[in-house]
Amino acid sequence: MTRGGRDDMRDEPERRCLATGERGPKAGLVRFGLGPESQVVPDILGRLPGRGMYVSADRKAIEKAAAKGLFARAARQPVKVPEGLADLVEAQLARRVIDLISLARKAGEAVAGYEKVKDWLSKDEAKVLIQASDGSERGKSKLHPPEGKRSFIGCLTARELGLAFGREHAIHGALAAGGLTTRVQDEAARLAGLRGQIGGRAAGRDTKDA
Repeated sequence: MTRGGRDDMRDEPERRCLATGERGPKAGLVRFGLGPESQVVPDILGRLPGRGMYVSADRKAIEKAAAKGLFARAARQPVKVPEGLADLVEAQLARRVIDLISLARKAGEAVAGYEKVKDWLSKDEAKVLIQASDGSERGKSKLHPPEGKRSFIGCLTARELGLAFGREHAIHGALAAGGLTTRVQDEAARLAGLRGQIGGRAAGRDTKDA
């Protein structure tokens, strides 16, 4: 597995992490570019022009690259590194995961709520189980991920998962098979790398329609 939580057996272009020196699939790293005033800019979508700089999707790796001047070394010029760069990357990745789940919901490829998720799981319609990191462990233990790799996502909070489904909060969600689901899995793996093992406060309630 890569630091971003992905299966590194997939046939993808590889890049070297500035902080660790390890090579890995591009999708398991975070790309950075330079803005017009030589500021380091996270390029979550990988679309900024110019030569990219790559760091593992790992909070400590990004913090090391920022603190040790590794971006300037890679760019071969002085650069401006924004304060709290790892936090900025985390926020952008979280937004990306939320937006992709929202697209899957609108396409009929995602559901939320205990009963709907339980029904999808029982009918083998769910490829991925999503559960809020700050949800009740007792409530979450009643549902189990489907068979297969990358079948569980647990890096979003109840509020973030709720945003994806157009509600105040959500504890349980599920994704059907499809291209959007693969993209959610990819971005969620990177977000999990930034957040590490998330404990969490209780979400406040864990009802059947949460």
